[in-house]
Amino acid sequence: MAKIRPFQAWKPAKGRERDVAALPYDVYSSMEAREAVKGHPDSFLHVDRPELFFEPGHDMYAPEVYEHARTLLWDMAKRGVFVKEERPCYYLYRQTMNGHSQTGIVGCAAVDDYINGVIKKHENTRAEKEEDRIRHVTACGAQTGPIFLAYRRNAVLSELIARSTALPPAYDFVSEDGIGHTGWIIDDEQDIRMIGEAFDAMDAIYIADGHHRCASAVKVGLSKRAEHPGYDGSEEFNYFLSVLFPDEELTILDYNRVVKDLGGLTKEEFLARLKERFIVEFTGSAQVKPGQKGTFGMVMKDGWYCLTSRRMDKTEEAVGEDPVEALDVSVLQKDCLEPILGILDPKTDKRIDFVGGIRGLSELERRVNEDCAVAFAMYPTSIGELFAVADKGLLMPPKSTWFEPKLRSGLYIHEF
Repeated sequence: MAKIRPFQAWKPAKGRERDVAALPYDVYSSMEAREAVKGHPDSFLHVDRPELFFEPGHDMYAPEVYEHARTLLWDMAKRGVFVKEERPCYYLYRQTMNGHSQTGIVGCAAVDDYINGVIKKHENTRAEKEEDRIRHVTACGAQTGPIFLAYRRNAVLSELIARSTALPPAYDFVSEDGIGHTGWIIDDEQDIRMIGEAFDAMDAIYIADGHHRCASAVKVGLSKRAEHPGYDGSEEFNYFLSVLFPDEELTILDYNRVVKDLGGLTKEEFLARLKERFIVEFTGSAQVKPGQKGTFGMVMKDGWYCLTSRRMDKTEEAVGEDPVEALDVSVLQKDCLEPILGILDPKTDKRIDFVGGIRGLSELERRVNEDCAVAFAMYPTSIGELFAVADKGLLMPPKSTWFEPKLRSGLYIHEF
């Protein structure tokens, strides 16, 4: 059973949504964040990245920085930038990018469901990244960035979403990057009950994006439990802000690889070794965007190549035994990056970098021309592969999935 419950959201006052909504804090460097907030005094990025109010070089993890986040958030509430819902509701949040829409249910997921494995993960987290959000959430007394969760399509929820989104929305705007954002409120008691019961019947839901935010929210909840030994489970700190999308609507983009050098090999030696494990075809200036599993685009200074794995006919068998082994990112790692280029651990090796598919294949060409010897264009991991890995209790290699569009922060805030 997955416990997803309604809540009283703090949300932008009507007409202020576009001014407030901001991309997640972790897509920016400090310098990029400083540029992004120029001319946007109510951007939620001020709250998510409070170091912007201090001189460059100030310790962004200092106590006064987190305290300033709290001051900013609740000052915005006092000024009427945010208003609080009168009673617990669910919300619908639709994003539209390049003509494709995905509609999620905004609610609060249970800390206990993360602990007992109903909420399934597919990545490890790093303690230092968790600590930052733990301190931020604790200082603010609220979760400000939603966790991106996914569920297998549910007919009841699909019907309810279709019926609800046929009504006039609570807000509808297009952000600077061209992404459409539309929201509805679900406040009908029968609809609220239907949503809760539909999730209650699910054996599992999945973290699509936001593993660190999720782990941080859970640790804050456990800390609050320790502070309140008489808690009964109904307190807000037992739940964390989430947006849940049906699997069929989600888009995963490729997460590409660039490598600084050929590990001491000449281009000819590198290609010769590649041909032992891949069918290699030179395409010249024609970019290669993989069209199916087991194929890879590769670009070097002399042009593009199409690589086809010689062992992908074994993928179906591998999926049953170990779905991680069948991932294209695993195939490239085990058949090229590790044995040929000597990259044993892509998490720590400084010779490899990762480029989100949203940047396009031209970004791979740019990197090869500027600071890398070779780049690889990947076929995107599917949501089915993500579910298969999570269901087995396994973990994906780093940088296996890139979800777009990114959820905006500041549209819904969960106070605990």
